[in-house]
Amino acid sequence: MTDLQAARTLMTMSLGFHIVFAVVGIGLPLMMVVAEWRWLRTGEVVYLTLTQRWAKGTAVLFAIGAISGTVLSFQLGLLWPGFMAWAGPIIGLAFSLEGFAFFTEAIFLGLYLYGWGRLSPAAHLGAGIVVALSGAASALFVVLANGWMQTPRGFRIVDAQPTEIDPLAAMLNPSGLFQVPHMILAAYAATGFVVAGIHAFRLLRDPDNQFHQRAFVIACAVGGVSALFQPVSGDILAKVVAKHQPAKLAAFEGQFSTESGAPFRLGGIPDLEQGRLRYAIEIPSALSLMLYLDPHATVAGLDAVPREEWPPVGVVRAAFQIMILAGIWMAAVALWGAWLWWRRGSIVHSRRFLQATVGTAPLGFLAIEAGWTATEVGRQPWIITGVMRTAEAVTPMPGLIVPLIVFAALYLFLAAAVAWVLFHQIGASPRGKPDRQDSGETRREALTVRASGIVEKPE
Repeated sequence: MTDLQAARTLMTMSLGFHIVFAVVGIGLPLMMVVAEWRWLRTGEVVYLTLTQRWAKGTAVLFAIGAISGTVLSFQLGLLWPGFMAWAGPIIGLAFSLEGFAFFTEAIFLGLYLYGWGRLSPAAHLGAGIVVALSGAASALFVVLANGWMQTPRGFRIVDAQPTEIDPLAAMLNPSGLFQVPHMILAAYAATGFVVAGIHAFRLLRDPDNQFHQRAFVIACAVGGVSALFQPVSGDILAKVVAKHQPAKLAAFEGQFSTESGAPFRLGGIPDLEQGRLRYAIEIPSALSLMLYLDPHATVAGLDAVPREEWPPVGVVRAAFQIMILAGIWMAAVALWGAWLWWRRGSIVHSRRFLQATVGTAPLGFLAIEAGWTATEVGRQPWIITGVMRTAEAVTPMPGLIVPLIVFAALYLFLAAAVAWVLFHQIGASPRGKPDRQDSGETRREALTVRASGIVEKPE
């Protein structure tokens, strides 16, 4: 394994691990806030229990995300010193703002966790809202920085060095502006469906449990609405990619030749020797129509760029197809849930829908991992599109196989620890029928909190 391959593998492993916790850090606080809002509105103890369980989960996952994020920040400097030295003055503002959002989230998460009975109802709910917003803000600034790597702006090159740097223009690059809503929607959809799947699984065994019923409805609402908007966001982003990164779009779609009236292709196996996509199902003129709203529009193919600038077509195409199929399935399940709610006024009593939600649970994270694979591998061989190649940015330090093994072991350990904690957290969820659920320790805790002034007694 070459140094470049080792650096790429280590970075891929770290990013793939971290993004799971980053995504949950965006989605779970929103559901936590919704659950508390419902408790304040209804006074139902089950919402208090749900809020506190999700708050504990947010804290655990936030801690692991902070660890993996810190590792990533060091790896950027150690593995890619050429990139950081060149790009640091340009995108440093975005990373600084991300750090500010991270510390804001940490501070208000602490206030939220330790503010029960100490803050007023509005202040406590407000702290939760800040946690949710700052988590989304962290994603916003990171994605804007990544978007700059796709479509660099805000500088001029003189003697191979950036000059006349405008950090604000760099952040407001076209790729980043449209990647942000796509990423945040993906985070809400993935978190919503995985949480819904967990509670759907419990409802299949305990259908009358109000705790899981309430959790399932909130998670389905967050995940389902996001999944329905996600294809719209993806369509807009695809048009941006077609305009600014035609080689990446061609790899996404398996478009080897530039042609007018290009078809949309489902499946298929890229044949690099013959320069075509074998065994694909084609919908005539559909790609031209989707990208340019014109069935006769010309779509640039991989033949429009030199062969040495082609991304790894097989990997990019496969990842893009996985993302699309997972997104379509999630949107279909969301439509099914909306139909059940409209016809029956409930989504918790359909066993088939519960079973489908359990099966859909991991697809959001699969789509995110596949989507980022397509995005980052599709940019290759550039680390900064059209400006710096990845091979030019890698560290000259040899022996990267050792940290690769060490970090792989670290991530396996952290993953096992998180799985163990969450398993016991979920296993401790209230069981039984509603009359037994709102009794005992949970009710005493709720009464104590109310007596402290955290919530008014419902009318």
